[in-house]
Amino acid sequence: MKKRKIICMVLAGLAVAVVVVGLTFGRKIKTLYISLNSFKNENLAHTFQHTPEIQPTKKINKGEKTFQFQKKEDIILTDHFTFKDNLYSTKEFIENTKTSGLLVIKDDAIRYESYFFGGDENTLFSSNSMGKSFVSALMGIAVSEGYIENVEDSIGKYIPEFVGTELENIPIRACLQMASGIDFNEDTDMSNFSMQTLLGKPAMKVIAKYGMQEEPYTYRRYLSINTEILGEIITNATGRSLAEYMEEKLWKKLDVGQDAYWTLSNGKELAMGGLSVSLRDYARFARLYLNGGKYNGEQILPEKWVQDSFDVSSEYSKPGSNHDAYNVIGYGYQWWIPEGEEGEFMAIGVYGQWIYVNPKHQVIIVKTSADPDFMSQDYELKHVEFFRAITDDIQ
Repeated sequence: MKKRKIICMVLAGLAVAVVVVGLTFGRKIKTLYISLNSFKNENLAHTFQHTPEIQPTKKINKGEKTFQFQKKEDIILTDHFTFKDNLYSTKEFIENTKTSGLLVIKDDAIRYESYFFGGDENTLFSSNSMGKSFVSALMGIAVSEGYIENVEDSIGKYIPEFVGTELENIPIRACLQMASGIDFNEDTDMSNFSMQTLLGKPAMKVIAKYGMQEEPYTYRRYLSINTEILGEIITNATGRSLAEYMEEKLWKKLDVGQDAYWTLSNGKELAMGGLSVSLRDYARFARLYLNGGKYNGEQILPEKWVQDSFDVSSEYSKPGSNHDAYNVIGYGYQWWIPEGEEGEFMAIGVYGQWIYVNPKHQVIIVKTSADPDFMSQDYELKHVEFFRAITDDIQ
């Protein structure tokens, strides 16, 4: 899981490319400088609350109505939680992980809501890789509408650049499950990928040059380019951009409270993680999955798609698959599934972005952060226990 260093790799690519870009595209120097400066540790909190002001984005308009969560008296968060027989202070954990927002909802009622670093309930926080779960939802809708025949279709059927390459026959489902087998390393190859797309080369043409490391469904490797492929398939199949499709099929139907924004890369939405959304709207999205894909009497997302999204029965999908430390949490259709008996599911983004859902207790927790130490040992598992302790403590 620590291979989810998308933004870090992008920054590395930007640093390498800045001189070349300066010579070739002088107009972009200021934008590049702002981007590089934005991801310094001391600027992360501001960056993640002001991305649409820093990066090019496409607006996703909300509808006319807003679904309002009930508001009850704030709970007092548990003082401590336990992880691996060690006791951790909740207050210190929130501070040490550079939390920028924390929202706890139970039974459609806000039970705790707090913001830091100047944010509030109207602030739009960067999703980073939490955005992958939104792409998965759009894929499910596109399949249900017949734009995509089946998730077992090959990606080459929808992406011309892959025809005649080693990637042509990879099933869509393999990309959804991060088991595509593409010969790409999230740690070492992302900077080069980012540099090429920054200089104007279409992402699919870059990806088409990669070969296969193993057959699909052999091994789970977290590759953000898998989600870029999914985004391209949705766009090509529907004839609409990701932002346009999301606005029509999700955002205006979920009665969200705020407009959202999708960061653009080379003029197209960054499928791997470019959304800016308020905490309450992250929760409204999670609520759709909590309710089996239904909202206000309408089946927005097929119930079977929701079920399949959390299916980690395949060996490569299970928590701890392949005895790989990076796979300690299970993985479905762009959702993380922790080990346990309560049906929990999560969206996770680098630098500490979280959507945690516990269906048994009808709890949704959203936590945004600006934490440069997100690569520390057991970071993800410790958060799971933090969320479980909050869940268990709500009356």
